[in-house]
Amino acid sequence: MLSRVLIASDGSEAADHMMDCATDLVRVGARQATLVHVFHVRDVGGLSEQLRQSLLPRLEAQRRILEEAGLQVKVETPVGIPFVEINRLAVERRADVIVVGSLGASLIGDVLLGSTAYSVIRTASIPVLLIRIEVAEGATDGARCRALCAGLFRHILFPTDFSDTAERAQACLEYIVREGHSEVTLLHVQDQVKIERHLRHKLDEFNEIDGRRLERVKARLEQHGATAVHVDIPYGHPSAVILDRVGANDFTLILMGSNGRGAVKELFLGGVANNVARYAPLPVLLVPAVR
Repeated sequence: MLSRVLIASDGSEAADHMMDCATDLVRVGARQATLVHVFHVRDVGGLSEQLRQSLLPRLEAQRRILEEAGLQVKVETPVGIPFVEINRLAVERRADVIVVGSLGASLIGDVLLGSTAYSVIRTASIPVLLIRIEVAEGATDGARCRALCAGLFRHILFPTDFSDTAERAQACLEYIVREGHSEVTLLHVQDQVKIERHLRHKLDEFNEIDGRRLERVKARLEQHGATAVHVDIPYGHPSAVILDRVGANDFTLILMGSNGRGAVKELFLGGVANNVARYAPLPVLLVPAVR
């Protein structure tokens, strides 16, 4: 399910460190990788070949990191609109997941909005793994940034609203657990906005129903080899609760559907998944709805 990966590189030091995440991908079945750098058509003019030649040494170094991790690697350097070319190559190469990096809103402002990473997440038809890059101030080895992906699949937070897209994300989770023997926390937030005014008296009933649902998911994950599965059903605002849980625990990855129950497929902006992708200080694997 994750045997073919497409890794988007911008040719930067941050992308160098993102390649280190490949080892964890290999542990859950990755075998082939397409390493792609897209030269934006608005920037290259007639210099595409000169730019390509200047960037090739760095891409070759990144290729070697991926190959040393055990991946068969093909390098692609198309000219075009980055997110369009990334999605096109993902389809052509029959990729199972797209890997992109982001500095995140907490570092230098709202950099995800309007970026290639955001556009890929909004338009991709396959799962997208967003690797958070942080600036490493005061690093002794000279590195100015690092990718937050160590032990990527060790402890996965799985927020679910039981939508069709969440079920699709659950299938991805089951595969990863089977390959990586991960610890998992299942999280369903009882949405305060939807419940408080007219349905507050039914909260205990909702908790009982959703608790049974999560116990069934827990049983399936245990059958697939999860080392431990925890169940959490808090009450509040979903985005805030998810981010609060992330800050208070040792999760290494958030895996969730990119559209929840009742969401319009094209409207990613403003949703729970969007807020998590913007502000969570760890990698996020987003599984899209069927398009």
